[in-house]
Amino acid sequence: MTKETFMSAKEAAVMLEISLPTLYAYVSRGLIRSEAGTGKSRARRYARADVEALLARKALRQNPAQAAETALHWGTPVLASAVTLIEDGRFFYRGHEAIELAQTAAFESVASLLWRDQLDASDLFPPEIPESVAQRLVALQPTLQSLPLFERFQAALPLLAGYDLAAFDLAETAVSQTGARLLHLLTWVATGERPQVDLATALQQAWAPSNPTLQTLINSALVLCADHELNVSAFAARVVASAQASPYGVVQAGLAALQGARHGGHTERVVNLLREAGSVAGVRPAVAARLRRGENIPGFGHPLYPAGDPRGRLLLDLVVGVFGGGTAVSIIQELVQVMAEATGQLPTIDLSLAALAVAADFPRGAPLALFALGRTAGWLGQAIEQYREDQLIRPRARYVGKRPE
Repeated sequence: MTKETFMSAKEAAVMLEISLPTLYAYVSRGLIRSEAGTGKSRARRYARADVEALLARKALRQNPAQAAETALHWGTPVLASAVTLIEDGRFFYRGHEAIELAQTAAFESVASLLWRDQLDASDLFPPEIPESVAQRLVALQPTLQSLPLFERFQAALPLLAGYDLAAFDLAETAVSQTGARLLHLLTWVATGERPQVDLATALQQAWAPSNPTLQTLINSALVLCADHELNVSAFAARVVASAQASPYGVVQAGLAALQGARHGGHTERVVNLLREAGSVAGVRPAVAARLRRGENIPGFGHPLYPAGDPRGRLLLDLVVGVFGGGTAVSIIQELVQVMAEATGQLPTIDLSLAALAVAADFPRGAPLALFALGRTAGWLGQAIEQYREDQLIRPRARYVGKRPE
């Protein structure tokens, strides 16, 4: 945290309308973080965000209806989680800087981190696939390969779930093993070939066999997409996990939410924009036409990152580093420049996934497929937490319809 994010004990107590002893009690209970001050006084400082969160919860307790509405719209945190932290324009997987992991760690290692809080994934990957599951997937391949990439995932999971009996074991170790199988199976579904190498390499060999350097880019994309706190698909996954559905059901729920146009499906809108522009000269007219119609430009602006999505920034930099000078990159760079002038909005992960797919000439639907494969690791990390909670997520609705006679 920066200095501006802290306040003195007196300031915190006044804001909360409590005594100093009560403030210290909050600190001892972990409700407010504090750290030693700097300078001559060395007086302890208190996290402003925690004080403001307590103040917000106090106000919402006085208005339960408002509490429910606020919590559901980028508002008050509603679930405890140790998986992902988003703070001060950065994000972390179990305390590890995600941007750094995207440049240094294999996706499989990051999956292990999200599931078990350890980067060593050697005992999980490559996973053992039950022969019944493998045979079933081989039999399904002609049908699956006729479908769009993302729909292959949605079609395959319910058809494989009944053959993977070990997936019904919801113990943490078992769920991690099932997670490794699921990532392996989904990669198999995406490529049409059983993976014989790490997942990023398997995707590169299937989608861009003549360019092995793309393995690193694909791995970074998967890591950056792995989790992002309580987004709509993660929440859907946790709700399903709270009912003690198997990891297959958890991932199916996540996929259903991810496909929506306001979530991962946003990537397709970005690809369409790039195709609509067609050239560097076509970018400005395409953006101008959409803005005149009152439309949002897809791939820009994220509510959690006023200073720019770090995922989008890193992946776009990596794409430019590999494909700089190419037509696709020139179009994307022009789009970023035009949007900076027109709205001040910065690229998100959606734009960067689309940029990677277009520049590398990946198959249609690859941006959303990459998003889904990466996010599967996060859905299962969230599910493991929810299985551990052993509590059904079942909110109540505030009825506003016609009252009975």
